[in-house]
Amino acid sequence: MIDFLIIGGGIAGLSAGARLSQHGTVMVLEAEDALGYHASGRSAAMFEESYGPPSVVALNKAGAAFLHTQNGGYLTPRGLMLIGAQDQSDLFAADRRDLNMTHISVDDAIARVPILNPDQVGFAAISEAAFDIDTDRLLQDFARTIRNNGGTISTRHKVTAIRKDLHWIVTAGQNFEARNVVNAAGAWVDQIADLAGLPPIDITPRRRSMARLPAPSGHDVSGWPMMLGVGETWYAKPDAGKLLVSPSEADPVPPQDAYADDMVLAEGLARYEALMTETVTRVETNWAGLRSFAPDGTLVLGRDPLEPSFIWSAGQGGYGFQTAPAASQLLCDLVTGAPPALDAKNVAMLSPDRLKR
Repeated sequence: MIDFLIIGGGIAGLSAGARLSQHGTVMVLEAEDALGYHASGRSAAMFEESYGPPSVVALNKAGAAFLHTQNGGYLTPRGLMLIGAQDQSDLFAADRRDLNMTHISVDDAIARVPILNPDQVGFAAISEAAFDIDTDRLLQDFARTIRNNGGTISTRHKVTAIRKDLHWIVTAGQNFEARNVVNAAGAWVDQIADLAGLPPIDITPRRRSMARLPAPSGHDVSGWPMMLGVGETWYAKPDAGKLLVSPSEADPVPPQDAYADDMVLAEGLARYEALMTETVTRVETNWAGLRSFAPDGTLVLGRDPLEPSFIWSAGQGGYGFQTAPAASQLLCDLVTGAPPALDAKNVAMLSPDRLKR
């Protein structure tokens, strides 16, 4: 008998499994050939404490020490620069305030990113407290913790049926018996709930496209900050000597193996290009990922009020990696009855109890 059967091998499932494996037997079932295949494998991989709604920021802050120090740390300084056009004063001011960023001159911004166009850029701000996350190592370390604690992780195990008798019977090629089911299936969490006979929480998968560009005119981009357009209408991030550029769209789509929308990608590249001196001459490759949101835009963590042995780890949106240490610990605390480190207000904002179903 498995104590915690976790459906989903992305960052939500693996981090929850690592925490819960200290309190019982864990099995993780992943439908794809590899862990972190969907949203987790297509992340911008950034940590910025002030990014997200209030309950997400609370999780960011609560998990910051883990990301900075655990296993030697998972963070590398990157910096985040907010960029506004000359006619975007009000939008820039609002974003700068929300992200708790420091205003800098356009000249300073160009010194950091020399392809910014001084004839177009009107405003800039910087946060030095923004970091690249080593997402692959974080995923693998959580997976290693599960295995070291006697747990099992199985890929190519798509769940096709779930029923509750005295305990859960989960079918994924064969039947698995479990006392608790943890629904960490990303864009598919409502489908898993339906299989289990429970109402959905109205998760909406939203597509985000990405293009990989050659370094502009051979620039060394390794020391550039991540750049964010006001209103989050585009972002650009150095990556392995290249530049990743996204239109930052959040278009609702059905759960799927997502692919980039060419028109949306072209529009986002145009918004980026409008503030640069360098034109986009070539896209090396493109892809898309799904970010899954609850109706109020924040995570759903804890036991289902209708069936307490069905546990939600859902709605990570674009915050999955940066919230994972604290979100998984909160989930574990709620499941095991330990007092949560997070305050009661934020716990309530993250609970499945808040949702009307």
